[in-house]
Amino acid sequence: MLVVRAIQEHDLDALYTMATQVGSGMTTLKPDMKMLGDRVEIACASFAETIAPEKRDYMFVMEDTVNQRIAGVCAIKAAVGLEEPFYNYRIGTLVHSSRELKVFTRMETLYLSNDLTGSSELCSLFLAPDYRKGNNGKLLSKCRFLFISQFPHLFTQKMIAEMRGYQDDNGRSPFYEGLGRHFFKMEFDDVDALTAVGKKSFIAELMPRQPLYVAYLPKEAQDVVGQVHKSTVPARRLLEQEGMHYEGYVDIFDAGPVLQGRVSELRAVRDSVLAVVDPDTDMTHACAPQSEPTLVSNTDLRDFRMILSEAAAVNGHIDLSTEEQQALRCRTGDTVRTLTLNARKNNV
Repeated sequence: MLVVRAIQEHDLDALYTMATQVGSGMTTLKPDMKMLGDRVEIACASFAETIAPEKRDYMFVMEDTVNQRIAGVCAIKAAVGLEEPFYNYRIGTLVHSSRELKVFTRMETLYLSNDLTGSSELCSLFLAPDYRKGNNGKLLSKCRFLFISQFPHLFTQKMIAEMRGYQDDNGRSPFYEGLGRHFFKMEFDDVDALTAVGKKSFIAELMPRQPLYVAYLPKEAQDVVGQVHKSTVPARRLLEQEGMHYEGYVDIFDAGPVLQGRVSELRAVRDSVLAVVDPDTDMTHACAPQSEPTLVSNTDLRDFRMILSEAAAVNGHIDLSTEEQQALRCRTGDTVRTLTLNARKNNV
């Protein structure tokens, strides 16, 4: 069985191993033992509520309970940009016109922006390649929405997710090569590594503050603005199903899109329901109707756990097997939160 749970200190080595498989472009998950160790420490303190709410970083791991292997990781930062600058490009429009010449042009521009400062952020989603099958990716991504639904007071009203930008088969970012390299004079991976460890002052020091015309960039750089890495396409689709959308903000290095959503409008917040766990009986399972997969979580902040079940909440009750109850560390009579895995068409 796969269980998504709050990260623990003993998961650090497995997290480091996973980070070595990520590749460039994901600044929040680098194979740096010191950085990861600090982040796990903050995550454990976040679940224990021993640090200020705005400093919290809730990290989750997907564990295969059969072989006790960590198969994936994801996270939610309570707020970004409060202790170090948080930069994006905002795509705008400038109009140039001449009545005399009968010329009217609309030009896309890139504005260096701190507009998303203070937002909560979905980040660090990575699933081990040999687990990329079935509903595993959906379980890992959507667990965060069920957590938000259970504890909405821990987050700001705006939720964002920076998507990994387009790279070619050689790991080259056309946008960075067409713009960033001119100002930073270093390799994409080196810039990426600096931002991963919080060294961002060079961005303000080196990047121009005035608007940049997109049309001045090489054609291949223009074409990838707002486009995601090919391995990130499924992740983007899942977030959009849950109520996130693109509003014209992109990453300053690879131009990956930033998705946004209001917490109150997320599908999990609107549609998830609480249910009481019924006693487990073989007869109940034998008579249970076939239902669509359901995300089920406990309601314990310090030991948050979530699974994917075939059981469905009916009239405020849900029949979970003994194994499922053990995985969630709940028992008969406890309350759990449930949400259908897939968004219904009228909710997308």
